[in-house]
Amino acid sequence: MQLTQSSVGRKIIMAVTGIVLVAFVCVHLLGNSSLFFGADAINAYAQKLHSLGPFVWVFRLVMLAAFAIHIVFGIQLTLENRAATPEANVQVKRLRTGFGAETMIISGLVLLAFVVYHLLHFTVRVTNPEIYVPLGSSGMVDVYVMMVKGFQSVLPVIIYLVGMAFLFLHVSHGFQSLFQTLGLSNDKSLPVMGTTSKLVGFVLLVGYISIPLLIVAGLFKI
Repeated sequence: MQLTQSSVGRKIIMAVTGIVLVAFVCVHLLGNSSLFFGADAINAYAQKLHSLGPFVWVFRLVMLAAFAIHIVFGIQLTLENRAATPEANVQVKRLRTGFGAETMIISGLVLLAFVVYHLLHFTVRVTNPEIYVPLGSSGMVDVYVMMVKGFQSVLPVIIYLVGMAFLFLHVSHGFQSLFQTLGLSNDKSLPVMGTTSKLVGFVLLVGYISIPLLIVAGLFKI
């Protein structure tokens, strides 16, 4: 398929925003992992973020903008690809690109829905207001209690596990794809990048789902 200049530009922007988003997801996991060091550690991490004041919200808005651009351009490119691909070649394309590539638009939209729920659950404090407990007189929420209570109900845990499964699907192809788009891989390095991409997705999957699963298992108590 012949790519137009605008399509190439969108693919590059998607690659750049993809790098930004993967970096954020990795850093976010590291921050959340301070839970494994106890209540004081996760609350100290939260207090550090809180001390940054409006910069935290500016950062969140930048991340949301990157995510929105990534989703919109992804939908546009998917529609262009489908319009330009002859029906007879669809099965051949699926065999060549694999399941992760064929479900990119689906996994992306599921992740969009998950991010909205995640913000309502832990940031905007809409879905489960009972999980928010003040931390002393600091005016902050006790993040340790919030996380433990937030994953004591079955529904949030199921939503979280489903969201992370789709994150794995998206990253396992997208991480490799962004290097191809930026011209940083070739035929020889492509298999290595494919393996690395799946490994990154697997590490994120295990890292993120370990938190709700261990909470449900009773490892963290209030």
